[in-house]
Amino acid sequence: MRGKMGRLNSLRNQIFVGFVLVMLMVLFIAGIVAYDRVSGLLKTNAEKHIHQTAVQANGRLDALISQVNSLTAQVADDPYVQRLLSNEKSGELATFNQRQALLQIVDSYQSFMNGVQSMEIYTTNYSRIFPMDDRSLDGRLERNWITEADKEKGRLIWTGPDPEDPSVIMAIRRVSLMDRAFEHGGYVVVRMHRSFFQLNDLDDADDTLDSILLVDANGSVVTSNLEADLNVEALLSSDRSIVQTRDEPYIVVRQHSEITGWTLAVLTPVSETTEGVSILRTALLISGLFGVVLFLIMSFLLSTMITRPIRRLMRAMRCARPGAMEPNIMVSSTMEIHKLNEVYNQMVYRLNELTQEVYEREIMQSRTELKALQSQINPHFLFNTLEAFYWSLEDKGDEEMARMVVAMSRLFRYIISSPNQNEWVTLADELEHAERYLRIMEMRLGERLGWEIQLSDNMRTAKIPKLLIQPLVENAILHGVESRIGPGKVSVRVYASTQEGLVHIEVRDDGPGMDDSKLQSVVHALNGGPAVSDKGTGVGLINVDRRLKLYFGNQLGKACGLSVKSGPGEGTIISFDIPKDTEGAYDSWQNDSNRG
Repeated sequence: MRGKMGRLNSLRNQIFVGFVLVMLMVLFIAGIVAYDRVSGLLKTNAEKHIHQTAVQANGRLDALISQVNSLTAQVADDPYVQRLLSNEKSGELATFNQRQALLQIVDSYQSFMNGVQSMEIYTTNYSRIFPMDDRSLDGRLERNWITEADKEKGRLIWTGPDPEDPSVIMAIRRVSLMDRAFEHGGYVVVRMHRSFFQLNDLDDADDTLDSILLVDANGSVVTSNLEADLNVEALLSSDRSIVQTRDEPYIVVRQHSEITGWTLAVLTPVSETTEGVSILRTALLISGLFGVVLFLIMSFLLSTMITRPIRRLMRAMRCARPGAMEPNIMVSSTMEIHKLNEVYNQMVYRLNELTQEVYEREIMQSRTELKALQSQINPHFLFNTLEAFYWSLEDKGDEEMARMVVAMSRLFRYIISSPNQNEWVTLADELEHAERYLRIMEMRLGERLGWEIQLSDNMRTAKIPKLLIQPLVENAILHGVESRIGPGKVSVRVYASTQEGLVHIEVRDDGPGMDDSKLQSVVHALNGGPAVSDKGTGVGLINVDRRLKLYFGNQLGKACGLSVKSGPGEGTIISFDIPKDTEGAYDSWQNDSNRG
């Protein structure tokens, strides 16, 4: 008897019975209260629909206004525009080439937004420097709009239709010069197509008869799908919620924008609020009967569909680990879930074992790769040879070469260490090693090489894996200073990052830099592509990037690795961030070393 009841207490039967009971209760309650409350429900739905349409239209309008505001702000704050207007402010008139260069800048901003007819830039004396003609601002706009733009000090002011082209809406904002304490620098005028503010597509999605009317501060219609001879002033000035237009009554919702001074009106036919009352009672009865029958069938099919994959999964999981294993017992009154838990526990034990094995293999592989980067030269042979060179040069009186040999000896002693010792150093030690390398290169390049190293005192004791900075310095000299005609400079800076808890390290050179194509090739190489270099092996940056991700990948995630910035004639900046508190990565390395 107990076994028979256990077989009936299956997941499929529970789902079937539960669905049927819930559906019968829902249909019974809905059938009793639906008809009594239909009038209020239809009215509420109509009000919600009108309010939603108004909110969507107003949100859409605010989004469009924000896009235009952002576009004009970007143009006004563009460094080239700022510099040109600042020169005009100082009496240095813009040349033809300087004004022509504005075409490319303005086009680049306009390409990000549809609906822009054109943009114009004026100086403080109302002279237009873009487009290149002799028109003045007070000839394009009424003086009161210019005064309003000056009063708002940078906020976008919408002036309404263009007097020369009624199909275009104009807006103006004052330019503030950032490098001159936000002093008045000129004006930016944007001309937008009326179609940009088209909001009537909002009601097309649900096939409603809503009408949307947008009127500017002067009472001019910006966009509308109402008839052309509509009395807009009477419609907006009326305080009634229902107006007569199109030979039928409409419910009107009005919203006023404080940003633009425009008014948005949404009109919905009153007939939509009462449509369907006559057939609702019949529909409720018929749908209730069909719903009961259909839901009985669907509940049975759905319960079968849900439990069938579970049975298949049970069989598949049982085959994944043959043999008995003590399960992590989970009490369940459902037979399928209880069996599934038993099989799942067997799989978890196996997955834990496999995960541990994979983890240990990855640790061993990572340690092997890190050791290979620092254990490629026999240290005894190297130091004995350098010591012989040093005494030979001392005997011959060549002190400069002797100092170079001593510097090289210290350089290599820093690089070569025991596989599991001295792999982590302080930032002070790492930069001291970079300084020794720079002094050696200074002996070779002479006056062609200048360098500086900046390190704040509170960063000196921070831990860092060895040999992360010197390869970047070597890269800066090889591809920057040596590729430059005349003297060059390499700068190494270490300071607190803008992100809390991080240390920012950057190596900068003033070499010829890279164009976009070559810069993308370098970034592709750092992401796993082939090395690209016309000098040396081309793998120094790749090795540093790999080591950073091995040490700090878990702490920094996607932010870990090298960042390369460069441009033709602008030099190259290679930087990376490390955690200021590296105890987690350092302890993990020590544990891995002891385990290895």
